[in-house]
Amino acid sequence: MRVLLAHNFYQQPGGEDVSFAAEAALLRQHGHDIVSYTRHNAEIDAMRSLSLASTTLWNRAAVHEVSALIARAQPEIVHLHNTFPLLSPAIAGAARRAGVPVVQTLHNYRLICPKAQLFRDGQVCEQCVDRALAWPAIRHACYRGDRRATSVVVALNALQRTLPGVARAVDRFIVLTNDARDRLIAGGLPAEKLVVKPNFLPSDPGIGRGAGGYALFAGRLSPEKGVRTLLDAWAKLPVRLPLKIAGDGPLAAEVRQAADHDERIEALGWRGHDEVLTLLKDAAFLVFPSLWYEGLPHTIIESYAVGTPVVASRLGAIRELVRDGETGLHFAPDDATDLAERIGWLLEHPVERGFMRSRARGEYEERYTAERNYGLLMNIYRGVLDERGAITAGRARQAR
Repeated sequence: MRVLLAHNFYQQPGGEDVSFAAEAALLRQHGHDIVSYTRHNAEIDAMRSLSLASTTLWNRAAVHEVSALIARAQPEIVHLHNTFPLLSPAIAGAARRAGVPVVQTLHNYRLICPKAQLFRDGQVCEQCVDRALAWPAIRHACYRGDRRATSVVVALNALQRTLPGVARAVDRFIVLTNDARDRLIAGGLPAEKLVVKPNFLPSDPGIGRGAGGYALFAGRLSPEKGVRTLLDAWAKLPVRLPLKIAGDGPLAAEVRQAADHDERIEALGWRGHDEVLTLLKDAAFLVFPSLWYEGLPHTIIESYAVGTPVVASRLGAIRELVRDGETGLHFAPDDATDLAERIGWLLEHPVERGFMRSRARGEYEERYTAERNYGLLMNIYRGVLDERGAITAGRARQAR
């Protein structure tokens, strides 16, 4: 099968970029012919604000380039990942006009939230979810703290929802969790077009021993990740359990200060992927105290792959990903006392912790391997192709 993959890379590499590269490699490994169309946000630095705004809404140059690429490569499927801001939704329409089915992976909540996170001022925000025009986002300057830039994103979302050629151009949206699917349906996306396929790991990192005797946080040190909740919980924790914090971000200074005052806390700073995996393998458990509706964090998948249970906030998709009492434990979001109590319980029940290690690894093998993911992706592609074939055949019969 020949597949055209399209993606707009971010200036700072993130999970969406990783997922795009992993999926492209997976398809190539199975013998598919992959054609890529990509742009990079580094281009934005050379663009004027008016030019960027018009490109975000409708990139004519991208339409011409994608149309020419489709005519030349003749793909059977066009699979979009991130199209914001340089590809624009217009490229989906270009594929549809060429008669090629379109699949798009929604890695975040951009279609129902201009900020893409459903998070504002330190808490979950869903004011714009069910609005055709997300005016509260403009009032709060949700996108980059800039009302003009937010207005462009709001206009983009309205365009994608209402303009027939754009709204109908995508045959199937791939979302990462059932929770995300429910939220996008609440935001007006058609349920029949939304299918769930999680992220995956390209290779098996192997099972760890969990013998390091420490808890681990690995991620961006920012407010929405629940870093302050984590630090407050350790201040309340009566036992001498070491906490290793791997990552960097705006709260790095607060983490270092906490480490200076509490010998149990170790601020490791940014660590490479292989180092984080090694830390995960030896950790007693991963702490995931996020305050916002996460997508499907690779850290949790990797934790499961190495057999490490997860203590996570009971919020959004994380309630679905971490099964309380099986692959880890839940605690009330932004509740340091509850987090400390749940950690204390886990430390007092080593047998249950061993069971969770086994179930965590089983969860990875059942849901997050490359082979499992490839099967899910092929089912989605074949479903769209069969559906398009049936429509074409029906129109041919009507024309006779």
